[in-house]
Amino acid sequence: MKQTFTFVTIVMLTLFSSSVLAGSRGHGMHGDLHHCLKSASAIKDGYYAKLEYLTLTDRGTKTYEIEIHDKNGVEWELMCDISTGTIYEIEREVKSTSDPLFKKNMKVSEEAAGKAALALYPGRIVHTEYEIETNGASSYEFDIFEKPGVTYKVEVNAATGEIVEVSIEKWDIGREAGE
Repeated sequence: MKQTFTFVTIVMLTLFSSSVLAGSRGHGMHGDLHHCLKSASAIKDGYYAKLEYLTLTDRGTKTYEIEIHDKNGVEWELMCDISTGTIYEIEREVKSTSDPLFKKNMKVSEEAAGKAALALYPGRIVHTEYEIETNGASSYEFDIFEKPGVTYKVEVNAATGEIVEVSIEKWDIGREAGE
């Protein structure tokens, strides 16, 4: 039921995006969601579980993060550049640091990585994800709540403790387990 609701919500947003916002590209609006969903579906087959609208802080790229669950239950996050409809990053999400894919590259504890993220953006960590990059690297992604309407997503390399990426979440549709 929840999957159906999330899918229907995303489809409705896609129709809205296609009809109302199609001409807004380059004007600061949400761009062509339909194009990003089509690009994501061409790469990963499954159902849409969550959609986030982000701005990457290092380059100002407006992005849709599209979460797809495949037929094997694996969670994938695909990052789509709104202005081009191009998928530029794919990450596999795992459930915890004890997953063998994550653990094999992990040298920095979740606590130490969280402290590094909070040193950059003080607030409260409200959610943590454990991601495997396309090159096999492990990373933590912390959602840091600063104040209503401001949530930072800070990705920290689990081998080095370096900040990999920072984005500001503008809105999201759907929920993951544990949120």
